Amino acid sequence: MELSKKQLEQCASSRWDSSDLKALFLNCTLKPTPELSHTEGLIDISRSIMEKNGVSVKILRPVDHDIAFGVYPNMTEHGWDSDEWPDIYQSVKEADILVVTTPIWLGDKSSVCTQTIERLYANSSDLNDQGQYAYYGRVGGCLVTGNEDGAKHCAMNILYSLQHLGYVIPPQADAAWLGEAGPGPSYRDPGSGGPENDFTNRNTTFMTWNLMHLARLIKGAGGIPAHGNQRSEWDAGCRPDFPNPDYR
Repeated sequence: MELSKKQLEQCASSRWDSSDLKALFLNCTLKPTPELSHTEGLIDISRSIMEKNGVSVKILRPVDHDIAFGVYPNMTEHGWDSDEWPDIYQSVKEADILVVTTPIWLGDKSSVCTQTIERLYANSSDLNDQGQYAYYGRVGGCLVTGNEDGAKHCAMNILYSLQHLGYVIPPQADAAWLGEAGPGPSYRDPGSGGPENDFTNRNTTFMTWNLMHLARLIKGAGGIPAHGNQRSEWDAGCRPDFPNPDYR
């Protein structure tokens, strides 16, 4: 992805060291690799800015993997023959920045995105070395593409879910591109105007820098202070005879 002159100037003039940061993009397209993903076109802008600033970036399509349904960390322990989520979770744990991305179908995020968030939830009761929930100290954002209305609805759902699990959400942590209502070109199709859309490019740039800035601040501070937020100190609403989260 070629960045604009302004985007390149911002990267060149940055005084922040992001070389120790890692980012993971979960592209919740319905299309397996190597099919063209329009959502990945928007990811490429954010990825390019991050890489220009030394961030180590990984892009993963959950649809490429045999992920079981459910909200336990490893569903092979609960009746499924196979489950690749535990391997994906290792990449999630390594990332300082998580960006969940999705196309819009019927005005909502994709079914793959819903399943991915459910599996993120499955590990939300894990604890870090300070006794906080596993995702504390990480930042989250989202990107959305589609030819239908619903971008803000998808972003509200995804960002709420991430913060509920423990991610920190920076200002303007979402960006989207929408084509005209009804059938028409998608983001990467010729004539869509998507890659040239200044509003989308601006918001994607804002999201990317805000994710890097907040990740830098939190990592530099040694994470979120472990006071008043440790699971071991507060068991309200938890049943010792049931897993957390409860599987229903």
